[in-house]
Amino acid sequence: MRRGWGTRSLSALAVSTALLIAGCGDFFTPPASGGGGGSTGGGDYVYVANQTTSTVAAFSVGSGGLTTISGSPFPLSFTPTAIAVNPANTIVFVAGINSGAGYIASYSIGSNGSLTLMTTNSVGLADPISMDVSPDGQWLLGLDGNGLTIDQYQINTSTGALTLANGQVYSVSGATVVPRGLKISPNGSFVFAAVGTAGDLIFPFNTTTGVLSAPGRLSLASNVSDNALAVNPGGNTLYVARSGPGGGLAAYSISSAGVLQSISGYPVAAGSQPFSVAVNNDGSAVYVANQLDSTISGYSIGTTGAATALSGSPYANGSGPTQLIVDKTGKYLLAISHAGAPDLVQYSFDTTVAGKLNTLASTTTGADPTGPIAVAATH
Repeated sequence: MRRGWGTRSLSALAVSTALLIAGCGDFFTPPASGGGGGSTGGGDYVYVANQTTSTVAAFSVGSGGLTTISGSPFPLSFTPTAIAVNPANTIVFVAGINSGAGYIASYSIGSNGSLTLMTTNSVGLADPISMDVSPDGQWLLGLDGNGLTIDQYQINTSTGALTLANGQVYSVSGATVVPRGLKISPNGSFVFAAVGTAGDLIFPFNTTTGVLSAPGRLSLASNVSDNALAVNPGGNTLYVARSGPGGGLAAYSISSAGVLQSISGYPVAAGSQPFSVAVNNDGSAVYVANQLDSTISGYSIGTTGAATALSGSPYANGSGPTQLIVDKTGKYLLAISHAGAPDLVQYSFDTTVAGKLNTLASTTTGADPTGPIAVAATH
């Protein structure tokens, strides 16, 4: 089933709560082999899931710009909704829907960044619209578009097979849940989920057992929506792309118990309809993609945690930016735009003004319009 980019997080399946709990609540059977993270790959690659063309585009990233990887774009048998790379840089997971059924395809990453299909996992009624892999490489988690469930799978790194685990069902009263994004903390202790006007959920997570506990919640004022999340490398700050009155870039300290406390001075103003957020590799700068005015707002982060607009911010981007990501080396920021013009932009970080963005390269992700919906990079 093909989805519009502005409402990709809304489930198109009319499914009963009982079925959803049954589909995501079974006890898992550990795979016969796998676990762990496998051998670490060495390439600097970025992968873009294209909704309109049902493909994955692959590029190597470097000082010379973006180089298309042989065989790209790679065809999918379903319409993609989310993409993720495991920490060992050996597998790309692509989630999507075909005729109402959910799938997650596992692709091995070749020595040149090319993708080879390992297996296509049928995930029944699951509809992950955002995915992340735990730091130990054992668990793939997805924020389901049904607005009720965190999908969870144990990863067999040898075969790419996924085994259904318990996951977690949640409910939010007094607010409309619009699933937007999911992020696992760097130490694996918490899973954060942005659920639109219903705010944000914080799930304690035990990566050894795979147990996701019932979530805490950060609620929002009326007519405000949290659309995307990022956690700083130290794991002690959560950044949120927030739209609506008083929106922009919000920031919260994360306690050892997972309690969020608003940081003084936030939210700071961004552009129109903040929709994605990314932190650079040393936590000294944060970037917000503004969907409606097609810009990226950039901020330097001081030692006290305060945000200051970077020189030249906001930066021009393609039409309707959907997602931001920093590459493996930490030298480049990459942005995809669902409406294209261009589909993918590579920015370099200025060598004299820390954090400032300079446009380095841009490209299509296939035969336009491709409708880029999600992006992932090697770690």
